[in-house]
Amino acid sequence: MSDENSRSYDVIVIGAGPVGENVADRTRAAGLDTVVVEAELVGGECSYWACEPSKALLRPALLYAEARGFPGVGPAVIGPLDTEAVLRHRDRMVSDWDDKGQVDWLDSAEVALVRGHARIEGVRAVTVLTPDGETVRLRARHAVAVCTGSRAALPPVPGLDTVRPWTSREATSARAVPPRLAVVGGGVVAVEMATAWRALGSEVTLVVRDSRLLGRMESFAADLLADRLRETGVDLRFGRSITRAQRPGGPGDSITLTLDDGATLAADELLLATGRAPRTDDLGLDTVGLAPGSWLTTDDTFTVSGVAGEWLYAVGDVNHRALLTHQGKYQARIAGAVIADRAAGRELDTAPWGKHTGTADLVAVPQVVFTDPEIAAVGLTTDEAARIGRVVDVVDYEIGQVAGAVQFDPEYRGHARILVDPERHVIVGATFAGRGVAELLHSATIAVTGEVTLDRLWHAVPSFPTISEVWLRLLETYRDQRHPRENPGAGARS
Repeated sequence: MSDENSRSYDVIVIGAGPVGENVADRTRAAGLDTVVVEAELVGGECSYWACEPSKALLRPALLYAEARGFPGVGPAVIGPLDTEAVLRHRDRMVSDWDDKGQVDWLDSAEVALVRGHARIEGVRAVTVLTPDGETVRLRARHAVAVCTGSRAALPPVPGLDTVRPWTSREATSARAVPPRLAVVGGGVVAVEMATAWRALGSEVTLVVRDSRLLGRMESFAADLLADRLRETGVDLRFGRSITRAQRPGGPGDSITLTLDDGATLAADELLLATGRAPRTDDLGLDTVGLAPGSWLTTDDTFTVSGVAGEWLYAVGDVNHRALLTHQGKYQARIAGAVIADRAAGRELDTAPWGKHTGTADLVAVPQVVFTDPEIAAVGLTTDEAARIGRVVDVVDYEIGQVAGAVQFDPEYRGHARILVDPERHVIVGATFAGRGVAELLHSATIAVTGEVTLDRLWHAVPSFPTISEVWLRLLETYRDQRHPRENPGAGARS
């Protein structure tokens, strides 16, 4: 092999999604020579097949639903959504699946890029098979960071290989609206895509193995969402699984699904939203004593467990701590700082932002489900607290009783819940369900991660009239629960 195909860098990053880009940005800013290896598009899953395109499809749907029901606005909303315009908007948001802008950013950050499929070949060594068939050998002086993310996990259903089902990628990049869409799953991808494609005109059937949607969220939020999906015409089949899938006539013909109760379901497309698996199958993990296809366990510095030498890092989805882009970027900032400090021989608690080891991706993970209603949550849920034996006080409030919510929607339906540690008087979990609640989430995240006491939260005054006034009402409700005699009756409030 010629010398030009063997290169050394301080840091090798495998995967150029938001996580890999952030690791590279931090290590390069610290003066470390860094290369990123990417097999597909620079920008990764989030930019082209997940966060960006899904929200581009959902925002018109949610705006349309809000406008149709608002006094004085509804009559002006004539006809259905302009499907072609929505899909063009989606295409713009993903830059027509062209990564030039992301590549330009890497260039501006002075991060090298090698395109191709990367495999680890022992300690700090990576081999890349490029699209034109060349082999490039890379060696890291300090660290290799695996940021390869996750892929859709498909269930072992007979006939599935003949159906060519959608995964989240096809659901966010489809060029036309299927007349009938069957969605299998009850998680975030399932409910968001059911919301989007129903608004665009599909007849949607949601097949859910469990007895409710969003099993990791508060049940009140799942119930509100289920009610709204039914109102829009989505057919919900709870407690059901598919046992066989067939597309007898080939491409373009309808799909027949057999359910475990013997019923059949006809659809034009089938979306499987049944979980995620790590992209580590052909990564060369066996060369460092790890199992191919496995999630990579790490400590709080995102150093991979079971590999000697503190040189291998796993950041983002691939470590299975929190499969969310924003959490992966949080991890990337920490991992990049750790790599830089170790390379310089510094202690790991000398960064200007304080000791940089990860905890927020374990105890205070914020997440928004962009459906109608929106669902925003951080920290523990009631079920999680019970499962781990954590004693909490549960505080509930109907968001529709807040003046700002009524201004937002005269028929507002929504609910808020906080979980309070009764000994420490801090919030350990919060969930909001209703239109416009996504913007409440960061305040809740600060309250949970900052362990802000309730005594201090009383002085965080919400603006009137906004939905954020629900914070005041939650605190008042908690006060009244604990000390009912001090507030024997509350009159009308504005």
